[in-house]
Amino acid sequence: MKILGESIKKDFPIFNDSKLIYLDNASTTQKPKQVLDAILSMYNETNANVHRALYDIGSAATERFEDSRKKIAAFINASTEKEIIFTSGTTESVNLISHTLGNSLGPDDEVLVSEMEHHANLVPWQMACERTGSTLKFIPLTEEGELDLNEPEKYFTPSTKIISITHVSNVLGTVNPIKKIAKMAKDIGAIFIVDGAQGVPHQIVDVENLGCDFYAFSGHKMLGPTGIGVLWGKMDILQSMSPFMGGGEMINSVSMQTSTWNDVPYKFEAGTPNYVQAVGLGAAVDYLSSFGMEKVKDHENELIQYALDRITQLKGIKIFGSPMHRSSVISFNMEGIHAHDLAQFLNEDNIAIRVGHHCAQPLLTSLNQNSVARLSVYIYNDSSDIDKFCRSLSNIRKYF
Repeated sequence: MKILGESIKKDFPIFNDSKLIYLDNASTTQKPKQVLDAILSMYNETNANVHRALYDIGSAATERFEDSRKKIAAFINASTEKEIIFTSGTTESVNLISHTLGNSLGPDDEVLVSEMEHHANLVPWQMACERTGSTLKFIPLTEEGELDLNEPEKYFTPSTKIISITHVSNVLGTVNPIKKIAKMAKDIGAIFIVDGAQGVPHQIVDVENLGCDFYAFSGHKMLGPTGIGVLWGKMDILQSMSPFMGGGEMINSVSMQTSTWNDVPYKFEAGTPNYVQAVGLGAAVDYLSSFGMEKVKDHENELIQYALDRITQLKGIKIFGSPMHRSSVISFNMEGIHAHDLAQFLNEDNIAIRVGHHCAQPLLTSLNQNSVARLSVYIYNDSSDIDKFCRSLSNIRKYF
C-alpha cells in the first residue's frame, strides 16, 4: 500500500510535523505545495485582471488562466477547452443549468434525480420545478445502496426532459452506471447532467466516453483551492443556452436598451473570473496527472477495501450500503454512541472524520438515520491511517 500514501505526504504542508490523521476527504482535500506555490506565484508575479489588460503581467495572467482551462479540458477529455466553464463549484454549476435549461420546463415535464443526491443536485431542481410547475421524480435505491433501474419505464418516460444524477454518492460511496444512464437518457431525448464532485477526484473521467450532456465538479475536492469549479457541457447545447448572470466578460456589446453575448464559455463567466484559483486548479490537475488517475483509483480501491475489512471486524459497527462498485467512502455508526460524540472522541486522537447528514437528508431519512459517521480516503492516506482509526474505535468501544 505504498503506491501513494505516505510517500507523498511530504508534499502536503499540513502533514509536516503533524500527527493529523485526515479522513474527511469527501468534504475537502488537503493541498500540495505545488498548488499553494502556483497560487502564491499568481499573486506575487502576475496579479492582474485577465483578458483585457494590454500590459505584460496582465497578458501573463491571462495565459496562465487559459492554460488551466486547457489542462482541465484534457484531464476530462473534452473535445475543446471552450466547453470548460469556470464556476465557484459544483453547486453553482448545477444552478447554472437549472436557471437556464430548467426555465424551459413546463407543467407537463418531469425532472429525474435519485434518492442519493447531495442537496446541491436536488434543491436547484426542486426550485426549478416550483418555478415551472414541472414534476420532480426520484430513482429509488436498492438495499445495497445502488440505483434501482430494474423498471426504468417508471422513471424514464417521454415526459422526462432533464435527468441529473451523481456520479458517486458522497454518503454510500456508490459508483453509478453513468454510461448506462446516458444511453437511457438519449433514448428518450432527455438532457443528462452528472454531479461529478465525488467522481473526477477519484477515477478517470472521459466525458466523451460517458455520453452525458453536462458534467460538474469542484476544485477543492481534488487538491485544488476552494471557490473554483467546472461545468463541462456539449458545445451545441451551451451555444443554445441563455446566460446565467449578467455583467463583465459575458457581454459582446451593450447599449442603453439591449446587450449581446460573448461566445462560449465566456458568456457564462460573468464578472471578474476567479483566475488565481483557476490556476491553482490547473496545478492540482498537473499533480494528479503526474501519477495518473488509474493509479489514484487503484490506491484508493485497495485502501478502502482494507478499511472495510478492518472495520467489519469491530463489534457494534453498522456500515451503510454495500454497493458492488464503491469509491473512497464508508459511512457507519457505532452502537450506543451518537455520531457527533464519536467524532469528538476520534478528534482526541487527532483523527478527523465527518459526521451529520452530509447534505443528503432525504437519503439519511431513507436509512432511518439522523446522522452518520463518514470515513473518506484520498491519495495521501495509507494503511497506517486506517490502523490508527480502528485502534481508536476499539478504545472508544470500551467505554460504551
